[in-house]
Amino acid sequence: MKVEKWKDEKKKSFFNRELFEKVKKTLHFITSIFMYAILGILVIAGTMMLIYFIDIKINVAKGTYTAPIYGAYIIISESMVPTIQVQDAIVIKRVEGEDIKVGDIITFTSTDTRFPGVTITHRVVEITKDEKGKYLFRTKGDHNNTADFTLIDEDHVNGKVVLKIPKIGYIQYFLTQSYGWIIAVVIPCLGIVIYDIMKLCKVIKNNIKPKKKIVSKKG
Repeated sequence: MKVEKWKDEKKKSFFNRELFEKVKKTLHFITSIFMYAILGILVIAGTMMLIYFIDIKINVAKGTYTAPIYGAYIIISESMVPTIQVQDAIVIKRVEGEDIKVGDIITFTSTDTRFPGVTITHRVVEITKDEKGKYLFRTKGDHNNTADFTLIDEDHVNGKVVLKIPKIGYIQYFLTQSYGWIIAVVIPCLGIVIYDIMKLCKVIKNNIKPKKKIVSKKG
């Protein structure tokens, strides 16, 4: 009976250890994916910021002002649903007026007296020119019933939408909170460090185990 009980306990211990290893590996994998995702976002953001500052320096040196070559925004209204949802992120690229076509989605600074200076992202539905030859754009939100009241001249266009990243705004909001930063960055980092320390300790323990001496008898 004692032997059978010992075997059952040993078998149970083996399965518990195996389950623990699987859970540990799974958590490590999930944490690593999450950290690499955050790192990727930070790299993209850092690259865009670098391009932004270089572009600003060049414009200052030339004594001219133009919109940054690239920009990123979080959408906070439903005017472009379902094409762009609330909390989606968009990346825009600076373009010339002649490169904007009907159907393009642009981000611009509103000149409407009801929303002066507000940054808006809408679709171009009509293109005309003023008496000086500047391009004018009629825009409309996909979710809106009517087109925007005010025409947008090319000087107020910040850029054309070239990329949409779904729901990234929620992550941005989460990371800006103190608890979000701790949960998303600090705890996973500590988890990885602790996991690596445990692996290192296990390797060291295995290496310092005394080796059995093989004694040969003379015949």
